[in-house]
Amino acid sequence: MELHTQIKKYRTSMNLSQEQLAEKVYVTRQTISNWENNKNYPDIHSLLLLSSLFNISLDQLIKGDINIMREEINKADLQKFNHDGAIFSLLLVLTIVSVVPLAVFFNYYGLMITGILFVISMYYAMKIEKYKKENNIQTFIEIVSFTEGKRLDEIEKAQEYGKRPYQNIIAAFACGFITFLVCMIFVWLLKSFIF
Repeated sequence: MELHTQIKKYRTSMNLSQEQLAEKVYVTRQTISNWENNKNYPDIHSLLLLSSLFNISLDQLIKGDINIMREEINKADLQKFNHDGAIFSLLLVLTIVSVVPLAVFFNYYGLMITGILFVISMYYAMKIEKYKKENNIQTFIEIVSFTEGKRLDEIEKAQEYGKRPYQNIIAAFACGFITFLVCMIFVWLLKSFIF
């Protein structure tokens, strides 16, 4: 956090002691010392008084802190995205691989287990889609750069934005093909059990 250096910089530029600054913002000298030594953080009222006293905007006063807070939020989002993506991938593979063995060994109960796995994996798929929508990432390159903690520049972003309609068409065909395969497996299973 950079607020502590900002407070000290503006206080010394105004030739104020810690005690004089404390009187002007209605806190103790020890509080000013704690702020400048990064031991604690001023409340919003004190931040407003400091920005008014230093004759700068609140944004200028805490600019570095805002950037650091944004980076921390982005790291948390990235970790959630990667965690949920890993769970989704594992569940999806488990669902696909287990459908036939579960149906063969457990009949209808096996299909129910597969259905439960499918519902849980779709829950994680919806969470991933929510992250993608919140962070405006859709294409493969955007997703990969997001998972690596990087951002695309404006030109790369424009290029990827142009690819989005084509990826939707490809995704529709892929979903149709997968649905066809799943239906064929179910038909085969039903024929196996009935005949």
